[in-house]
Amino acid sequence: MAKPTEIKLHQRSRVLELHFDDGFECNLTCEYLRVHSPSAEVKGHGPGQETLQVGKEDVGIDQIIPTGNYAIKIVFDDGHDSGIFTWSYLHELGTEYEGYWQEYLGKLEAAGHTRKGSVDIPKQ
Repeated sequence: MAKPTEIKLHQRSRVLELHFDDGFECNLTCEYLRVHSPSAEVKGHGPGQETLQVGKEDVGIDQIIPTGNYAIKIVFDDGHDSGIFTWSYLHELGTEYEGYWQEYLGKLEAAGHTRKGSVDIPKQ
């Protein structure tokens, strides 16, 4: 399992920069992390219980709290703080960024929601 060697929050651009010990590096937007939170509030308690997160374009991160040697807890500025992001889940979010992001945009569109602003995918 790859572990982060560096975690850097860029407040102004609302991007979390991650460097892993396997050489993988990625930039994950705060919005992307918020809408893919591993919390029960977002994921539900089983398949089909997910809650589509909308209106998170301007969400930021207030705090990153280490959780053991395996994860971080992210406190978002909209009050959401219940998801534990394991190293493997953060790595997965980075490697699958484009696909997961496009899937999220498709779900928004199917539900009749639109995002404000542009859709920026940070360089991976």
